[in-house]
Formats: sequence, structure tokens, C-alpha cells
Amino acid sequence: MSVTLTLIAAIATTAAITAAATSLLTSRKMRRKVDYMLDAFEDKELNFRFNEKPLIGREFNKTLNRIRNIFDKERMEIIQQERYFGMLLDHVKTGVAVVEENGQITYSNSTALSLLGIATFGHIRQLKPVSEQLYEAFLLIDENTQEKRAGYYNERGKITISLTASKAIIGKSSVKIIAFNDISSEVAENEQESWNKLIRVLTHEIMNTITPIASLSDTLLMFEGVDGQIKDGLDTISQSSKGLIRFVENYRNLTRVAAPVKKPLYVRELAERVINLTREQALISGTVCTYTEKSDDVILYADEGQITQILINLVKNAVQAEARKIEISAQINLSEQIIINVWNDGRPISKESQEEIFIPFYTTKQDGTGIGLSLSRQIMRMHNGTLTLSRSDESGTVFTLIFK
Repeated sequence: MSVTLTLIAAIATTAAITAAATSLLTSRKMRRKVDYMLDAFEDKELNFRFNEKPLIGREFNKTLNRIRNIFDKERMEIIQQERYFGMLLDHVKTGVAVVEENGQITYSNSTALSLLGIATFGHIRQLKPVSEQLYEAFLLIDENTQEKRAGYYNERGKITISLTASKAIIGKSSVKIIAFNDISSEVAENEQESWNKLIRVLTHEIMNTITPIASLSDTLLMFEGVDGQIKDGLDTISQSSKGLIRFVENYRNLTRVAAPVKKPLYVRELAERVINLTREQALISGTVCTYTEKSDDVILYADEGQITQILINLVKNAVQAEARKIEISAQINLSEQIIINVWNDGRPISKESQEEIFIPFYTTKQDGTGIGLSLSRQIMRMHNGTLTLSRSDESGTVFTLIFK
């Protein structure tokens, strides 16, 4: 009996030790699996699954795999949401860039790249070659700054953007979210309206003053017995007054541009008409003017007479700048806008004049009136388009018309 009890005790003890050892080994394996899974989560590596076939640990492995699947599902939903919001941001007209404290760009939407004229945006130092003013605006803007403005040039001409910023915490990092918009047309429109108001005031005051003088001098010239010297003086006053009246009437044209009568036009035919109308002046100067169509059958919906006037003005300006080659080209860009470029190899426009040439009254010619480019820009604005000086250097001068 005692032997039997001893044997039973020995077996029980052995079983207990075996169970304890098995439990200990199983517990260690479980801990290692949990540690492995947590490390994988931290490294964002989810390409693993625990074996669910063995009898021992099957339920535990199933639980771990379930946790892994839940985590992977949540991760995929977050990725889909990020893609969705990214697509939304790519379709807004506001540029958005997320900037880290070291100047690194962690995100920029397609509008931001388009406005800045760059293919990729990885760091704000990329803006230095574009514009020092633009770089400083991105560097200094913060949430306490109400708004900053920066101007720079790209293939479309001068661009003015308005920037605002807000601060956010992503993970453990502080970032700056910069939103910016192209306000070039708004600025240009405000400037044009200011000039129009000034011109209306000036022309009104000048006409009120000079018209009676011209009329009075003509009346006095009609009297018999007027001394020859006095007559010459009156005649000079009359001619000068009439010349000033004609001058003022030219400026009045800036504020009296007729509403465009639009119709479909083939740009090729329009350009050929302009070339024919300026052929005589071009031949005298030894200038060759050509047309290149970079998209098939470019059709423009515009006022034929007004656009012809703009192109003739640009061609004549190029001839006067001693250009030997002038090229008018047209294309349709990815945004379905019609782009007409007028390039010439004449004398470059000075840096100082590039900022002023569209201002009424400003001219670099001795006999110029200073209204040609101002009037042309106003016509383009009435076509819901823009006229800009895209470039003027040793490689050529380019004026760009964009019809939106």
C-alpha cells in the first residue's frame, strides 16, 4: 500500500513539474511572440502571420493574428482617408505645403507645385532660385502673421501670391501648414481700376482747362487786323491746345474700351492676318515674322479686331526694338487654356522698365504715348485673360497672352 502511494506521489510530482515546465516554456514563447508583433507594429511591418495549425498555442496564435488583422484594417482605412483628402487638396485652387522646423516639406499639393512652377517640393531652399522674396515669405510666415505677399516670375509672367500659416503637431514634431493663393489678377485689376480713376480725373480737368483756350485762340485768329507776331503766337497756342486735346483723347481710350464682340477664330488665320498687316514695316526693317502652331487647330473665342490690335502692337514694338526674327506661336495647355506667345530677338527690355511697361503714360520711346501695352492688357482682361511679359533677356523677349 505504501509502495502504491509512493508511486502515485512520484507520478503526481513528475506531472506537476512537467506542467510547470511546459507552462513556463509556453509563457516564454507567448511573450516572444507578443514582443515580435509589437516590434513589427513599431516598424510598420505587417507581413507576418502566426501558425494556427499546432494544437499547443493555436488559440493564442489566432488571437495574435486577429489583433494583427484589426491593426492592418485600421491602417488601410487611414491610408484610404489620406488618399481621399489628398485628392481633395489636389483639386482646390489653394496651394498647401506642410513645412517642418528644419525647412523640410512633408507634403505639398499639385496646386502648390503649379503655382511655384516646380516639379517636386522637398525643402523651402528650392524657392531661392525662383525668388528670394518668395523664399523669405515661406521662411518667415507663421501663425501670428496675418498675411504675407510675395511676387516672382514664371512662364506665365509675374505672379503675386498671398500666404497664411497655421501651426500643428504631428506625432512629436511641430509643423507649419502654409496656404497660398495666386492674387495676380486681383492685384492687376485693382491697379488698373486705380489708373482708370486717375486718368478720368486728369482728362476731365485737362479738357476743362484746355478746350476754352483752343476755342478762344481760334476765335481771336478770325479777327482782322491782328498783329502778325500776335497771330503767330495765337496760332501756336491753338495748335498746341489741339495737340494736347488729341493726347488726352488717346488716354480716354483706356477707360472706354468697348465690350468685346466674341466669335470663334482660328488663331492661325488671325496670326497670318497680323503678319500681312505688318509686312511692309517688317520688310523695311529687315524683320521676318512667322507663326508656329504647337497644338492642332487652335480655335479662339474672342473679338477679332481687339486681339488683332494687341498682336499688331506687339509686332510693331518688336520691329522698333530692332528685332530680326519675330515668332507668334499658339498652343492649348493641360488646363485647356489657349496660350499665344509673341517672341522676338530684339533689344531686351531693361530690368527697370519691365516693372513699368504696362503702366499708363510710361514709354521708352521718344514719340510713344504709353498706352499701347496698357490698352492691350485692358482688352485681355475684358476677355477674362491676361497679358504678361514672360521674359526679356539675351535669349529673347516673350509676351504671353493667356485666354482662360
